[in-house]
Amino acid sequence: MPSDRPRPASRAYTSAMPAADQVFQIAHISDIHCGGPHFMPSLMDRAIGEINDMQPDLVVCSGDLTTFGFKQEFAQAKSYLDRLECDALVVVPGNHDSRNVGYVHFEQLFGDRNSVLSVDGVTVVAVDSTEPDLDHGQIGRGRYRWIEEQFRAHEADLRIFVLHHHLLPVPGTGRERNVVYDAGDAIECLQRAGVDLVLSGHKHVPYAWRLEDLFIVNTGTVSSLRLRGNTRPCYNVVEIAGSHVDVWRKYPFHGQERIIQFSTETLSFEKYTARIESEVTSHS
Repeated sequence: MPSDRPRPASRAYTSAMPAADQVFQIAHISDIHCGGPHFMPSLMDRAIGEINDMQPDLVVCSGDLTTFGFKQEFAQAKSYLDRLECDALVVVPGNHDSRNVGYVHFEQLFGDRNSVLSVDGVTVVAVDSTEPDLDHGQIGRGRYRWIEEQFRAHEADLRIFVLHHHLLPVPGTGRERNVVYDAGDAIECLQRAGVDLVLSGHKHVPYAWRLEDLFIVNTGTVSSLRLRGNTRPCYNVVEIAGSHVDVWRKYPFHGQERIIQFSTETLSFEKYTARIESEVTSHS
């Protein structure tokens, strides 16, 4: 259903973070790429340790657990994810996971490729945006009604949608031939469903946007050295306190920096993406 929230013009938004005991925390990892020559076990081990120390309320893994979609790669990815000390885990496949009929192994080890989870007033609807053996993504018109029905059926203070592919082109990542093919229709569907936040991966570059009353946040690769420009392996941490949301880019071993902060009530926001843009932009 359409959102009745106001849509003010973009303006600066600053707010002190509330006390830690009021914060709902999400660890968002993506693009693990087990089985490839660029996979770094030390980064994955470190990220898992940091996430467990953080004790988040929810962990989201937005796809590309594997490199070629082989069963042994899925088994390795599951052995890592099983070490996460969080009862609420949302996992979707990525385009690499749908290679070589890999989605069969995904279903055997992780369950349904589309899922719904509600935790403490936060509802997450996650979908498989992949096509077998293709890099591009698609939600598909047959799933729009299902997505809206799931959000209607689960009352929530915050609505989050998860997919692997990005709905908007990521700056500095080359030709945009593999965004979600039906991104325009999918975004309209999410607007009707009153979604607040979209989490995705795929391009190995973190970024954030506000599109009308929807915030879209991409994360990088947590454990692969298949990096674009001068980016580094990272994962995102989302902190929610009432209507205030902070998203941080967290580097395994090396601290963090904020990507965006916003209000789901007023839709005011501040982005901190200049450094990311400089990492993927030529200075010549």
